Amino acid sequence: MYNWQYKNWPNFKFDLTRLEEQLIDIKSSVSLVTGAVSSLPEQLQSDTLIQIMVAEALKTSEIEGEHYSRIDVVSSIKKNLGLIVEKSPANKNVIGLGEMLMDVRKSYKEPLTEEKLLEWHKQLMQTNKKINAGIYRKSDEPMLIISGSASDPTIHFEAPPSFRVPDEMTNFINWFNQDNSNEKDWKLNCPPVKAAIAHLYFESIHPFEDGNGRIGRAIAEKALSQGFGGPMLISLSKTIEKHRKEYYANLKEAQRKLEITKWIAWFVNIIHISHKETERLVKFIIIKMRFYDIYKNQLNDRQAKVIARMLEEGPDDFEGGINAKKYISITGCSKATATRDLQDLRKRGAICQIGGSGRSTSYSVNLYTP
Repeated sequence: MYNWQYKNWPNFKFDLTRLEEQLIDIKSSVSLVTGAVSSLPEQLQSDTLIQIMVAEALKTSEIEGEHYSRIDVVSSIKKNLGLIVEKSPANKNVIGLGEMLMDVRKSYKEPLTEEKLLEWHKQLMQTNKKINAGIYRKSDEPMLIISGSASDPTIHFEAPPSFRVPDEMTNFINWFNQDNSNEKDWKLNCPPVKAAIAHLYFESIHPFEDGNGRIGRAIAEKALSQGFGGPMLISLSKTIEKHRKEYYANLKEAQRKLEITKWIAWFVNIIHISHKETERLVKFIIIKMRFYDIYKNQLNDRQAKVIARMLEEGPDDFEGGINAKKYISITGCSKATATRDLQDLRKRGAICQIGGSGRSTSYSVNLYTP
């Protein structure tokens, strides 16, 4: 049996006793990140938001097997933030994804409505001619979540039949919009718990022909933003994508029962990890700011371009470091110039050697320069 087939659906049962410490830590992390970001210069606040939203856009798509150009995604996010972009993204799916993610942030205070969900779906699916964008599924065929070959498929989940979707979604939206602020039971006022339940509940209804995962993660973000009183500075999808197999395994298990303590514990941990990643990103941005305070007048145009490219990836740095060959590729300079620029950067302490020797010598940005 699936969860929606039980008589008491959707009365989920769970025990949060072992999660109290982690939930308190998440609340503290939210306050820490919000305070740290608000203390940054306006430009760095914008850069932080862009970096988080780009990660969310890329990873929420990759989970579904769709891979977009990072440059297009950055352009889409910047455009939706009202910033000037050199070139608008050509991919309309990227444009729609950026619009949806920005609307999730801007409309977080508003109640969840059917109109909003259909709008998000239309934004995501505007170029997919095979999908009925902006409407709930209506096919009489069972909605199956499967993997494997067509001749030997593995069925992971079967969603409620289409005729039940309108009523199921009405109940879901009413549940999501309940005001539990006066409830004494703390679990009803806990944003991470609501986000975990909302995601599972929505994914179990699976109201659309496609795009349910992306919208389900957006709903989880909305629950967190409403609960914590501001748009979230995390990328849930980035963390989920790193733990994709666990995600599908836990979701599959949770969709077969109404006792969901294990699912909530897993999802809350994903939120916890996501916040720690944001803390790490904010610390990186502060350290990067100090780095530029030291070296901003010491870098030539080529060096500045390479350093900026190396730091573009955030705390994880440029994959494999930088070497003369990559330096030439980024700047278009000669080998002699690349070698001279790198030696100069190393002498100044702006980069440090991380591997190899001779032609294979590679360097990393030395962000921890005293």
